[in-house]
Amino acid sequence: MKQALIIIDVQNDYFPNGKYSLINSEVALQNTLKLQQYFRVKRLPIYYIQHIKSDPNANFFVKGSHGAKIHRSLLPIYPHEYIIPKAFPNSFYQTELQPKLQQENIEQLVICGMMSHMCVDSTTRMACELNYQPILIHDACATRDLLFDDKLIPAQTVHNSFMSALTVFAEVVSCKKFAGIEI
Repeated sequence: MKQALIIIDVQNDYFPNGKYSLINSEVALQNTLKLQQYFRVKRLPIYYIQHIKSDPNANFFVKGSHGAKIHRSLLPIYPHEYIIPKAFPNSFYQTELQPKLQQENIEQLVICGMMSHMCVDSTTRMACELNYQPILIHDACATRDLLFDDKLIPAQTVHNSFMSALTVFAEVVSCKKFAGIEI
């Protein structure tokens, strides 16, 4: 079964000093780099999803800004690695992701990225609906604290809740469990 790695929105604005910093973004990045290396060694495709907002008044990921760029640790991009721009949380919606996956005859997606409760969630659900049998690497994802009913929901609780819910749509595993990659 041919696999591909989907790295969702690992962009500068989500890191310390960015416009929309996430909790544990650095830990998620380190595990993402291990996944990237694993896929590069096996010469399997990697898709970097890049959220771009065309509204110059957007809070983050503004087109052309430093914050919208893919994190420099993930670069350079090699053959069989693609940047897929998107404007919505779902990485498949109005993007070239699906046609690119079909061109490469991809049967299974390994997914990681940011934010657990938004783009990772919607992309993983769609990957399941499209029959890609997704594997979600939970410790290569990050999110942030959320507010609900005037109560602060800590990022780790948000993350765990979404990972738990996504077990219906994907195999949710650690970076170490996926192919024995050490954390």
